[in-house]
Amino acid sequence: MVRRFTISLRPTLAVVACLFALPVLIGLGARWSAKTEIHDLRATNTLLQIENSSYREATGALSAQISALHEAVDEIGAKAMLDPTVDRAMRRLPAPVRERAMGGGDLSIAAPVLNSAVATPDGGFGVLRDLLGAIEQRLASVRTGVEQRNALASATPSIWPIAGWISSAFGNRRDPFTGGRDFHPGLDISANQGQPIIAPADGVVLSAAYTGNYGNLVTIDHGFGITTRYAHLSRYAVVTGQTIGRGQTIGYVGSTGRSTSSHLHYEVLVNGQLTNPLRLLAGR
Repeated sequence: MVRRFTISLRPTLAVVACLFALPVLIGLGARWSAKTEIHDLRATNTLLQIENSSYREATGALSAQISALHEAVDEIGAKAMLDPTVDRAMRRLPAPVRERAMGGGDLSIAAPVLNSAVATPDGGFGVLRDLLGAIEQRLASVRTGVEQRNALASATPSIWPIAGWISSAFGNRRDPFTGGRDFHPGLDISANQGQPIIAPADGVVLSAAYTGNYGNLVTIDHGFGITTRYAHLSRYAVVTGQTIGRGQTIGYVGSTGRSTSSHLHYEVLVNGQLTNPLRLLAGR
């Protein structure tokens, strides 16, 4: 017995067409999805490259800043080292004079806290840059203080102006001319006629001229309120207004003015007040 089925042509063709179109549609959908993902990945990669470049630049800038800070610390450490004799003489200066050279303070800095507000690398870099900037400002202040301290060290008369022996000390004494009581405002250092006299510190010559009982007198301003005088010279080696350095010859031993023999009369004034030169001289 034979059974027969009747199939409509149009529905059949439609089914067949759908069967053939379905893989094509699936393929097109997959391709479109892949293109979208690739586009998104490319966009993400571009952003990451930009961020990496930004971080590399920030890291390079921070590294350069840190390196500069290391160099600054080394420089300050080297400048802060003083000759022990000069340092000892500086400590014997009156407090107001030393305070003129103070500055800088310590290197302690209140470090910012990386709290929850700093949740991104950019935020962290920003905080580090601010911290390093604060450290740089503090180092600049410390450097200024060290330079001022070194300037005071250069201005402190800490070495002997001449080799010789003390024939008259600072303070009360018997006047060599009258025999009465007298206050001697400096040191008399006996030495041979014409022996060179050197500056015990850096400074500027205020005057080099004949001055009454002092005879040929050189007066030097060392800054910070410190002045020195050199009396009874036979002749000068400097002129008024000249800048001189520690150890430079400023004149020669003589016996001009009110003097009984060849020697140097040496005075130190701090803020206009006479000071015993022995307080500042090395080896004392």
